[in-house]
Amino acid sequence: MYIIVGLGNPGKKYENTRHNMGFLAVDLLAEKYDIKVNKLKFKALVGEGRIAGQRVLLVKPQTYMNLSGESVRMALEYYKEDTQNLIVIYDDIDIPTGTMRIRKKGSAGTHNGMRNILYHIQTEDFPRIRVGIGSGKKENLISYVTGGVSKDEKTLLEECLAKAADGAACIVEKGIERAMNEYNIKPKKEAAKEVSDG
Repeated sequence: MYIIVGLGNPGKKYENTRHNMGFLAVDLLAEKYDIKVNKLKFKALVGEGRIAGQRVLLVKPQTYMNLSGESVRMALEYYKEDTQNLIVIYDDIDIPTGTMRIRKKGSAGTHNGMRNILYHIQTEDFPRIRVGIGSGKKENLISYVTGGVSKDEKTLLEECLAKAADGAACIVEKGIERAMNEYNIKPKKEAAKEVSDG
């Protein structure tokens, strides 16, 4: 079984904020694969279903972002799943808005929700999908990440979230290596800039 966790904050106040990209990606998966994420278990809203014939558990922790690790640990322990079968989707301020990165493993970076997950499960060795919300405005990080999304960002982020959901499904169906090859493609502008800078 794959456990796919989207990080965010519960409640209307946070619904469409930058910090809720993980929740929104899980909602897209739930809709596409007809999985109802409505049971309260592991301090999270969860729903069980199938993607490409594989059993999956979709998880939206309800503990608030900084305590997300509790839900993840409880779900892994309950199903006795290896962390290789855990996929975490979350917003990342360190990559540009509208870009997405799939990684096999790694540190939490500046993300408190991921830090808490690493603390609870004691490993960095699990796939993750980072949805870029990057900005130069880092002087007030909390109000930026919990702030609403501008019209310009909305289109970029909607496209990025669709890719993040598809990327998670690709990991389930074809494995992490294939998903990284298919989805870690730099936007043309970014790639062109790197060529001109180099």
